[in-house]
Amino acid sequence: MSENLSPIDEAKANAGRKAVEFVEDGMKVGLGTGSTAAWMVRRLGERVRDEGLKIVAVPTSSRTAALARDVGIRIITLDEAKWLDLTIDGADEFDAEMNLIKGGGGALLQEKIVATASDKMIVIADAAKEVAHLGAFPLPIEVIPFGAEVTRGLVEELLGAFDVMGRNTTIRMSGDQPFRTDEGNFIIDLHLGRIGNPRQLALMLNQVPGVVENGLFVDICDRVVIGHADGRVEVRDIHDLSIDVSETLIAETGNIFSGIGD
Repeated sequence: MSENLSPIDEAKANAGRKAVEFVEDGMKVGLGTGSTAAWMVRRLGERVRDEGLKIVAVPTSSRTAALARDVGIRIITLDEAKWLDLTIDGADEFDAEMNLIKGGGGALLQEKIVATASDKMIVIADAAKEVAHLGAFPLPIEVIPFGAEVTRGLVEELLGAFDVMGRNTTIRMSGDQPFRTDEGNFIIDLHLGRIGNPRQLALMLNQVPGVVENGLFVDICDRVVIGHADGRVEVRDIHDLSIDVSETLIAETGNIFSGIGD
């Protein structure tokens, strides 16, 4: 694609390019947040500009909204859309059952709301994001600022009853201040190592007072698009257990993905 891209960025860009092939005229589309989703948003903007693709989109963060506007995608709110045909987003980890950890970019609450308000969710990722068991990537939970340390203590106590390797937790920082989500909340990262039962843990974390939402996405993803640096793209569908491998067609003129970083 470009000699200026790293192999990991090549893989992310290939996944994003393939995923937007599933977007059709007239769709209402959820746009994810993060470095991999940014490749997809740029490619979708290219289709809007060059092919006259007519869509409206609901972004999952202020960063994604700004990028979508920059590339010419019409933005609406989720309340205006009411329901979406498709959401395309990245993931920090995914397993064989297409359970996900999301929230590395701090947008897990809006991402989960948008994904569950969609007929289908497509996850785009490089091959390194696939794991045998979730948990190597820290699991984020969004909490309200009031009593955040108390909430953190309650979560650590709860983890003692679950099949996880570690129970260390940290409040995510931005410089010398706690990181703030678009809703003004804090993020607590759970360093678990391995999660034995993601479904059960997701349900119980949300019962802790102060926890708004957690980054475990269980029974939400329908399809995973895995990009590789050599141009191969693997598409897995959870409903028919199909696996399709193809190669992306790389445009020779220019690099539409220049300037993207996260």
